[in-house]
Amino acid sequence: MKFFENFKFDNLFGKKKIDQNLLDRFEEILIESDVGTEVASNLKEEFKKEKIGKEIKNEKEIFDFLAEQISKILKPHEKNLNNLNKNSPSIVVIAGVNGVGKTTTIGKLGKLFKNQGKKIVFGAADTFRAAATEQLELWSKKIGADFVKSDLGTDPASVGYKTAKFAEENKSDIAFIDTAGRLQNKKNLMEEYKKIFTVLKKINPKYPHETILVLDATTGQNALNQVEEFKKISNITGLIVTKLDTSAKGGILLAICKKFGLPIVAVGMGEKESDLHSFNSEQFSKMLVQN
Repeated sequence: MKFFENFKFDNLFGKKKIDQNLLDRFEEILIESDVGTEVASNLKEEFKKEKIGKEIKNEKEIFDFLAEQISKILKPHEKNLNNLNKNSPSIVVIAGVNGVGKTTTIGKLGKLFKNQGKKIVFGAADTFRAAATEQLELWSKKIGADFVKSDLGTDPASVGYKTAKFAEENKSDIAFIDTAGRLQNKKNLMEEYKKIFTVLKKINPKYPHETILVLDATTGQNALNQVEEFKKISNITGLIVTKLDTSAKGGILLAICKKFGLPIVAVGMGEKESDLHSFNSEQFSKMLVQN
């Protein structure tokens, strides 16, 4: 995945020296890469301060500059994965719209914590799709996690309740509660999502300890709308961004961090169990601008 794979910086900076017209084009490229207008403007100004009137030796110099600046923006938003298990049990709700990879992400998270010797339970609160329950159950068997489910069409909140109670009674370290792929513009579905939180808080006002929103990196600017709508219902405590192994630019993360200031927990780089990684701003920034 290359942040600027559709643009040839060696052509753009062929003049060797930076002038205002070239800076404006630089800003356009950033905006087209989903970083958002404010971030693009800030990066342009930083680039102007550093480089205007100076000779550019090669394309790598530009990529290195961008990687450093992007890392500075994202560094304050790093959130260590281990922070998801600060309580006993830790109750974690996984949210997101259809198709972002929530269930697979839960499986990978469970595997990571299982490798640390933690006792895991999965709750299949996506009761609208039999395939989602089956997929999560397969993951539970694969990694040796406990599993809580109900019949298809059951109230999702009741599964959330059962999962939290199971975690308490069985001394689980961490419970991951899967939710149906809510479309943020479908009011009835979002109301059912909201009910999960209401029911959990009846068990313990501190539940859930974490609500992680999963975003698909290929979504682009629509991801901003998703974050905004989910934030209206629940306190989003972190983001996981999936499908960064595709041609997705991933620049939308900068726009999200600038607008909402949310922590980034992890990034998904593929389908394998080992393809979910704690978010590291420096590594991520280098990956974004690799040439």
